[in-house]
Amino acid sequence: MTFDDLQTLLDYHYWARDRMLAVVETMSQEQLTKPLGNSFSSIFDTVVHLYGADWIWRTRWHGESPTALPTSSGFADLAAVRQAWSEEERQIRAVLTRLGPADVAHPFEYRAWDGRLYTQPFWQMLQHLVNHGSYHRGQVTTMLRQLGVAPPKSMDLIAFYRERAAVGA
Repeated sequence: MTFDDLQTLLDYHYWARDRMLAVVETMSQEQLTKPLGNSFSSIFDTVVHLYGADWIWRTRWHGESPTALPTSSGFADLAAVRQAWSEEERQIRAVLTRLGPADVAHPFEYRAWDGRLYTQPFWQMLQHLVNHGSYHRGQVTTMLRQLGVAPPKSMDLIAFYRERAAVGA
C-alpha cells in the first residue's frame, strides 16, 4: 500500500464519516440514544465508538497502549463528538504526513486489550481503521432504518471514487 493509497483511504474515511454525521446530526437526542440492540446500544454509542477507534489507533501510533476506549458519557452531545473527531482527523493526517511515502511500512508496537503485544506496519493498521469504520457506519445505516430515518447517501468506496472523478479530484 502506497502513501497515496493511504491518503485516499483517509479521504474516503472522513468523507463517509461526514455523510453519516450529516444525517445523524438532524436527529433528536431521543432517537440518537434509543437502544436498538446492535454492537453498541444506540446510534450515539456507535458514533462515539467510531471516534474512539480513530483515537485509539492514533494513540498507539504515539507509543501508548490505552486499556479502554472513550465512552459516550464523556460527551455532552453529538457536536462534542464531532469536534473531538475533527481534531483526531487532523492528528491522524499529521501521523501519515510525518511518516511520508518512505515510511508507511513503519512497524508500530502496541498492547491489545488482553495485554498481548503486537507489532504491525502502519499501513495495515490504517487500512484496518478505515475498514472498521465502514463496518460500523453500516450498522448506523441499519439503525437509522429501524428508526424510520432515511440513511445517508451511499457511503461505499466506489461512490467516493465516482464522486471524486466527477469533480476532477
